[in-house]
Amino acid sequence: MQFEKLTFDNLKTLVGWAQQEGWNPGPYDARVFWETDPDGFWGYREEGKLIAGGALVSYDGLFGFMGLFIVHPDHRSKGIGRELWYQRRDMLLARLNEDASIGMDGVLDMQPFYAKGGFEIAYRDERHGRTGEAMSLDPAISPVDATDFESISHYDEKCFGFPRPQFLRPWLKVPGTRALKFVLEDEMKGFAVLRKAHVGYKICPLFADNLMVAEELYKACLNSVPGEPVYLDIPMANPDAVALVNKFDTEYVFECARMYHGPAPRVALEKVFGITTFELG
Repeated sequence: MQFEKLTFDNLKTLVGWAQQEGWNPGPYDARVFWETDPDGFWGYREEGKLIAGGALVSYDGLFGFMGLFIVHPDHRSKGIGRELWYQRRDMLLARLNEDASIGMDGVLDMQPFYAKGGFEIAYRDERHGRTGEAMSLDPAISPVDATDFESISHYDEKCFGFPRPQFLRPWLKVPGTRALKFVLEDEMKGFAVLRKAHVGYKICPLFADNLMVAEELYKACLNSVPGEPVYLDIPMANPDAVALVNKFDTEYVFECARMYHGPAPRVALEKVFGITTFELG
């Protein structure tokens, strides 16, 4: 068993395992993840075959994120996951600036383990779903185009905490993705990305100045895929995000917790109505 950097094919295998676990990734996630940080995926092989892996992505040394942590079912309950998790954490710390933090979204059963490894819970995330349907759209909403990237990236940085153009560029170009913005008097008030998942669609992210803008962007996403399941991962620490899913009578699916090793990044959490991914933040 060797701890090694994963190839792109290994990463696609890992995303396939995530699909089997019910995490509902998108068909192009592996490509975007790889373009974000091709050195950020490590795992164990046994006799040349991948048996466990995960992400340890660095955003220019300023911030790190651990996700996509999976041990193949045939190799669980052997201590492999524990060993891999600590190796990933330590390697990521070595890749980051001295004062940088690491984020992750931990499932309920694993949160005590992650806490022992130095991570503290910042807030709960809940996945909510409902069916898309035709809805009236606010005239301030329009599709994102190539000229919007600078303003989208600036808004995203306020909500994520750090610049991540290496992620955003390919994320916005995923085939079948619908990226929508809310612009009032030439000022960006929010944006949403609707992308195809293995089952239905995910809104990831949904960032908005306030509940009204978030509602209009959410309606526009639902309107884009009538009859299809649409999922949104909300931070429970934003009461307006909770109000949004309650108003639209969504169904609770499951939950995680956003956890940090080191200080939590300074983000405009009141603008975060839907997080981007559980895998890369």
